[in-house]
Parts: sequence; C-alpha cells; structure tokens
Amino acid sequence: MFDEIQTPAVLVDIDVAKRNIERFQAYADSHGLKIRPHIKTHKLPAIAEMQLDAGAVGITCQKISEAEAMVAGSDRLNDVLITYNILGDDKLHALVALARKVRLAVVADNATVVDGLAGAFASAGATLNVFVECNTGADRCGVGSPQEAAELAARIDAAPRLTFAGLMTYPPVGGAARVQAFMTEAKALIEAKGIAVPTITSGGSPDMMLAHLVPATTEFRPGTYVYNDRSLVTRGVCGWDDCALTVLATVVSVPAPNRAIIDAGSKALTSDLLGLTGHGHVLGYPDISIDQLSEEHGRLRSEGDIGLTVGQRVRVVPNHACVVTNMVDGVYVYSKDKAPELWPVPARGKII
Repeated sequence: MFDEIQTPAVLVDIDVAKRNIERFQAYADSHGLKIRPHIKTHKLPAIAEMQLDAGAVGITCQKISEAEAMVAGSDRLNDVLITYNILGDDKLHALVALARKVRLAVVADNATVVDGLAGAFASAGATLNVFVECNTGADRCGVGSPQEAAELAARIDAAPRLTFAGLMTYPPVGGAARVQAFMTEAKALIEAKGIAVPTITSGGSPDMMLAHLVPATTEFRPGTYVYNDRSLVTRGVCGWDDCALTVLATVVSVPAPNRAIIDAGSKALTSDLLGLTGHGHVLGYPDISIDQLSEEHGRLRSEGDIGLTVGQRVRVVPNHACVVTNMVDGVYVYSKDKAPELWPVPARGKII
C-alpha cells in the first residue's frame, strides 16, 4: 500500500482516527461533557469536521494564524476558542477580523491582556467571549488562586465589548482533585459577584478518560487522542492499534548486526521525549529502540541481531504526534478501503 510513497512520510489511518474520535465522544456524552477538541494534533479542517460530526461543539486552537487557517478551510468551523494570551496591535486587529466571521473566544490571565482586548473591541462592532485561564498545577499560564480568578472575571465583565465566558485550565496529569477544588471555589466567588460562569473547560488527553472525576468541568479539550502516540500508549491510555499516525521510514544502513539507520531523524520524529527513553516505537519490532536522532538519521539498536536489511521499510509511532504533524506539509491519509492520498496540512507552521 505504501510502496510508492517516498520516505520519510507521515501516514494517517483515518479509520483509526475516526474510532478514536467516536470512543471519546461516547465517553463524554455518557458523562454530560461537551467536547471542544484541540486541532493542534491534526491541523486538518477535514478531521475537525469529523469531530463535529461525532458531536463536538467547536474547536480549540492555540494561535490566531492557526485558527484562521482552520476557518478558511471549512465553513463549518464557526465556533473557535483560542487558548492563548493575545498581545500586540497586529494580533488584536487579526482577532477582531476573525471575531466578525465566527463565534470566537479567547483566554486571559492578567489585566494587561484583558485591557488590550477591551481596547481592540471597544469600537470593533463585535463582541468577544473571554475565559479566565487558571493555573491548577501545571505552572504554565493561569491565575494562581480562585480569588484572582474572581477579580479578573469581574474586570472582563465590566468591559463593554467583552463577555465573561467562564474558566479554563490545562492541568497536569493526575490533577483532577486540584482542578475540582480550584474551580469549585472560583465559581462560587464569581457567582457571589453576580456574574454567571457559563463554562468550565479543561483538557489533556492523558487524563481524558478520567474527566468525570472533575464534576465542576462542563467541557473538555482533548488533542492528541485523535491520533494517539507512544506517550499515551506508555501511560496506558490506548494501545498500538489505536495509534492512527505513524512515520514511514526506510532503513538506509545496517553498519553492525545490532544497529541500523533509518532516514527519519529529528525533522520527522521530533526530539521530544515526554519523559520517555528513546524516540519512538518501531511497529512489529518491540525489542528495537530508537536511541539517537540527528536531523536526518534515526539510530536503531537491538540487544541481539536487529533483523533489518537495507531498503526495508518500517513504521514508527512517534513519542509526540502533535509535533510530527507540524513538521510536514502533507500527510498520507488511508483506510482499509482507500489507498493513501496526500492531504495538505493547512494549519502547519501557524505559530503567530
């Protein structure tokens, strides 16, 4: 099926991707959770439409340019949350233009961002939904306490063209109890000010099947779940058969009985480790490790005879699927009934 594809190449089994989408949608439906999937993993409007078909309420993007590319690729992607602090006149101008096209929401974790949004939308003829981002243990962005969340919510609510949309967090793995405690207190403090909290949104594919342990949450934003990867298999979230994305590579050298080189290095597999040892899993060869990457070479090792020959092709499940998608202009999408077809990745490289 893949003989005519030049390597390295990124393959996507669309049947597996659909199954992954439907699996989590069924789980979320059974627990009364809305899903707003993060498109950072696939960056493809066509797959976002599949997620909507399954029951998603909208999409999540990380940057304005990413959202613009997705919206331009489908007239059905009309409900977008950008989970990033937006700063700067050019970006605010682009945000206003996007808000005139779709139902749009963003996040903020400080007064400077809120005031910038308020200034940009004051005479824009459009309104903007704004979530307060909360730090529930990941120590990235987010206000540090429920009290700060309530204060920022009030600031948003007071701005003429801004609408307070709720609370947002991206917690660390295993952080359910802290999310529940933080959100419960923050919600109560905000409601005590006479402000409604319409949505509490959380995310993270590693803990997605435990989302019901945070009853305060009304919405969940899974990303990697659509493809899965080695990091999620290692965490027990899925199996190798659930990994829709693989990297097709060719063995270009077998310089020693226990060592081989493939034509997929850090430009195809990513150097992300995510706490793992090695740089991917070679399907069908559980005893082989990818112990070293340079830009164009991946080094494979085995304790015994590696069992590979020059010219042989292998498929690798990468540690982190999201980064792999961002490194290629197109992915080869296939199914059991359809030969691989090259799909351009419209939101690839959209980092502004």
